[in-house]
Amino acid sequence: MSDEVISMVPSSLLERKGRARLTKAAIPLLLVTPLFVFMVVLYAIPVCSMLLRSVSAPNWSLVHYAALVDDIVFVKTFWTTLRTSFVVTLASLVLAYPVALALSRARSSAPFLLIVILLPFWTSILVRSYAWMVLLGRHGLINEMLLSLGMIDAPLRLLNTTLATEIAMTHIMLPYMILPIANSLRQIDPSLPRAASALGATPWGAFYQVTLPLSMPGVAVGVLLVFVLALGFYITPALVGDSREITISMLIAQQVDQLNWEYAATLSVVLLATALGLIAAAHRLPGVGSAFRMSLR
Repeated sequence: MSDEVISMVPSSLLERKGRARLTKAAIPLLLVTPLFVFMVVLYAIPVCSMLLRSVSAPNWSLVHYAALVDDIVFVKTFWTTLRTSFVVTLASLVLAYPVALALSRARSSAPFLLIVILLPFWTSILVRSYAWMVLLGRHGLINEMLLSLGMIDAPLRLLNTTLATEIAMTHIMLPYMILPIANSLRQIDPSLPRAASALGATPWGAFYQVTLPLSMPGVAVGVLLVFVLALGFYITPALVGDSREITISMLIAQQVDQLNWEYAATLSVVLLATALGLIAAAHRLPGVGSAFRMSLR
């Protein structure tokens, strides 16, 4: 707009338009402010003060981190946590992909399938963990069924094992894997697999060459989400897992109970840094960063 035209517009009208633009720009900030204050006061400040204990007690140094290198308990616990998270992520992916594929191709039954998938998700993790204790116990449903069928002579030790932890965590993590993959599969143009079939591809070939590659955004999101969440699991491993193979979150809880705040804070920083490092590394892999953004659209 030229200076001549601007001079012809009343100054009061320009001021009202300017205030309107400022008000429109300030509305999002005003809406976010309560949540921002809440997160800073009740979450960020307590967490930062806790994490500072790892470098400020007794003096400002990294001695607590240097001690972790020779800490056999930490090394074993860290490896157990990574291994469990990897197994749970792999099992969730194998079980979730067929369900997500069925959900994406269902039409009239899609709402019912979605309710079945989300129903356990709406139940407390504590309740689901106790349910697995009932199923896997020495006198639980699985052992009683096997005994009644004559398949075993004595109850199997299923509860308080690494296998029990992996089974229960996989059950809890399935919705986190199913939903991103199903969302990615729904975004695939149905004409693409049909075109591949028309060009002579078998059903498996059309899936392998068309559907599977195009669903990788959802797979990338699901794998990253499940693995990072599994790193910090506490309730389920504590209830159904082996007490001799604890995770980092369980070790942190033990140190807090013993009022060993410095060691607990150091372990917390390591756990947080591991999760953030995995997320950053995943985004740097070829195609994964863009796939993650595409799946969230």
